[in-house]
Amino acid sequence: MAHDLKGRVALVTGGSRGIGAAVCRALAEAGAAVAINCREQIGQAEQLAGEIGQHGGRAIVVAADVSQREAVANIVARAGAGLGPIDILVNNAGIAITRGVDDLTEDDFDRTILVNLKSVFLCTQAVLPSMRARKWGRIVNVSSGAARGAGSIGPHYNASKAGMEGLTRGYAARLVKEGITVNAVAPSLIETDMMSGQPQLISRIPLGRFGTADEVAKAVMLLVDNAYMTGQTIALSGGMAFN
Repeated sequence: MAHDLKGRVALVTGGSRGIGAAVCRALAEAGAAVAINCREQIGQAEQLAGEIGQHGGRAIVVAADVSQREAVANIVARAGAGLGPIDILVNNAGIAITRGVDDLTEDDFDRTILVNLKSVFLCTQAVLPSMRARKWGRIVNVSSGAARGAGSIGPHYNASKAGMEGLTRGYAARLVKEGITVNAVAPSLIETDMMSGQPQLISRIPLGRFGTADEVAKAVMLLVDNAYMTGQTIALSGGMAFN
């Protein structure tokens, strides 16, 4: 896919580290200009943007809380002014508050839905005008195996990711005639900060290891590259589960 995305502009939410950073690098390597969104890890995001620039790419940092409507409008405007209209949106921002059923609070539930699910709605709505104007768009939502399985974080997290996949199918069906595809990737047990200190979980994976952020990024790029695939979820679970 080298340079297939030259002239395209991508926005990656939660792009400063882990899966998001791997996606930013892959998009830049394919020629896209990248707007790296983060909420708190601004230093890491700026370092990533600098790394992309050193390799001949274009990247800017657009820090904001993507669960807030005005903040989303602001980062889309800043990305547009700095790089151009957004063609590719990767909704990767999310939180994982581990709670048992008896410990789960209303605040935990609301915050999880706000960050993991409402942000997808807000960002998607914000980029649709530019995608429709160009009759080309790729939206990829980073879900989780928890959308269909029991998961280990809690039912609030399951609900947020299942809702994300529902949004994926709903938007895909309504945008398919406008040159815009909407898909999801659903990784399970990927070696990121979220999994640090939990090596015992490897025993649950038939493949015998955690997945990598780069492997998730490759699945994202497959969806960006494929104009015929929409409304689908690609699972990456090392053999834990099959769609």
